[in-house]
Amino acid sequence: MAQFIVRDLEDDVKARLKRRAERHGRSMEEEVRDILRNAAKEENRPLPNLGSRIAARFAKTGLAKDLPEFHGQAPRPAELGK
Repeated sequence: MAQFIVRDLEDDVKARLKRRAERHGRSMEEEVRDILRNAAKEENRPLPNLGSRIAARFAKTGLAKDLPEFHGQAPRPAELGK
């Protein structure tokens, strides 16, 4: 198993990690391992396409109709009410 040292970690970050570990009933070292494992898992997960991410972000705003798809169309400047 690999080991590494984290230097210059701020005291408040260490304190928050310690409290988090206590809430989860484990050592601070195990808490950090769990955080790193989860971060590495997310790195391999593919991101949704940009349109899907935008739609998810605004899903609760009350948009009542679907937005048109523009796959394969050339970009054009916006018309701002001339």
